[in-house]
Amino acid sequence: MPVGDELVRLLGVLASPHRLRVLAALTDERNYVSQLARELGISRPLLQGHLKKLESAGLVSAELELSADGKAMKFYRLVPFSVHLTPETVAEAARTIDPHDAGQTKGGSGT
Repeated sequence: MPVGDELVRLLGVLASPHRLRVLAALTDERNYVSQLARELGISRPLLQGHLKKLESAGLVSAELELSADGKAMKFYRLVPFSVHLTPETVAEAARTIDPHDAGQTKGGSGT
């Protein structure tokens, strides 16, 4: 179970409906960017941004493969994970949050 700043970051990544849909789409099998974008009905650039965040959080992994016609295809697969939140795990995570980062948001003061 991630704690502190890791938990805050993980929950932030999971707080996107698009990213939750991506994870759901990858639950049963891996998929490549173009097909996944078509299935989800979103643009490839938007999908790639979400996949990058999911990959940096360790929730998906990627591998490049060559198709039969020589095109590079980037396949993504879900990395098994589990997040179990209870009042106790939240309290433990809160105790380990970096006080210099607490309340900070991107480009703002958090107030």
